[in-house]
Formats: sequence, C-alpha cells, structure tokens
Amino acid sequence: MEVSKGAYTADRAAALSGVPKSTVHYWARQEILVPSVSPERVKLWSYPDLMALRIIYWLRQSKTSEAGAEVPASTMPQVREALAQLDELNLDLWTEERGPAVSVDLAGTVIVDSDPTAEVAHRQRVMRDDALDVLEPFVTTTARGPHLHKPASKLRIVPGKLGGSPHLVGTRLESQALGSLAFGGLDTPIIYQLYPDFDPEGIDEAISLETQLEANLHPVAA
Repeated sequence: MEVSKGAYTADRAAALSGVPKSTVHYWARQEILVPSVSPERVKLWSYPDLMALRIIYWLRQSKTSEAGAEVPASTMPQVREALAQLDELNLDLWTEERGPAVSVDLAGTVIVDSDPTAEVAHRQRVMRDDALDVLEPFVTTTARGPHLHKPASKLRIVPGKLGGSPHLVGTRLESQALGSLAFGGLDTPIIYQLYPDFDPEGIDEAISLETQLEANLHPVAA
C-alpha cells in the first residue's frame, strides 16, 4: 500500500469517511485502525484508511435484511481479514477519469472490480444484503460521507493527486480552499471572480461538499 498517496487529519478522515471523529480516535487508541501515514502526532490517515473506517463501521454493526432477518455483526477476525486485503490495493487504479468498484462482504472479503465490464456484477452483488459498496456515499447515524472518488460531477478524489484532497476535476484547485473562502464570508460571485478560469458549477459543488463535510463534524442534536 502506498500510504503517501493520501494524507488526512482526524477531522478530514472522519468527515470524508462519515465515521464519527470520536470513533476514529477510539479505533486508533485501541489499535483497531492505526493511522497508516503517521501514527503519532500529528496523526494522519491514508486513502485506504478512509475505506477501512467505513468497512469496520459496517462490519461491526448488526443489520436487518430486506426479508426482516437479523444479520449479526461480523467478527473481529473478519474485520482484520478485510483490513489485510486493503493493504494490497493498487492505488494506481484510481485516475481522474475512473476508479475501480470496491466492495466488502460480511466475511471480510474485499472485491475490487477494475474492469468496466464487471460493473453489472458488482452492482448485483452490493444490492444484496451481504455486501457494502465502499466508495459510494456512506451514511451513519450522525453523518453522510461522500463518494470517495467522485463526490460530485465536477469533483474528484484521486489518491495520487494533491494528497488525496477533493479537487475540481482536471485542475489542482482543492475544494477545501474554496470552502475556506466561503466560510470566511466571501459571497460566491466574488469567489467566481477570484477564479475566472474555473467552472462556476464546479466551484458551487466544491463549496457544497465542504459544507457537508463541516456538518459531518458538527452534527445537530436531535
């Protein structure tokens, strides 16, 4: 695994994965998922770690099938099996144009479909009750993590580009930079003027993504 192809702080890892920040820290302390880029201060999680956070969360939850049957949580050995397989992922499969389909089943088997012709089989598998599409938007009780390759039509996340930061497709303009301007009080038309060569729709999507990620870190109490 090339951990240099993604580096995320705890806040960013939690917001992008959709897993609560307290859980991310707890799993690090318990050595369930130690951040693989930097395990010490400042802790940094990798792109495969984002997938691992989702996988652990999903596997360790009890579930109810469409038929109403109770599906027990997967065991920790099954979780560890999935994490071991993530270590073998080829991050070069992710490009601006496309990324592989990644799923995990209840036994902890990670399946990577890099061939576009495998898409139908992948969709059929994850539509069952026994598999998770790891890259698709991930919903927990307090957050909604975005798609981990294509968070919006004009945004991409590529492990080998900009440290895995979401950015406008085909550019080096990170959504985080645009979000900081918007959160700092700049109106969107002003941001358009600051970046006249960039697609306004992409800027809108970037600000919307950052707003969602910020909300993931500060869920509203019911």
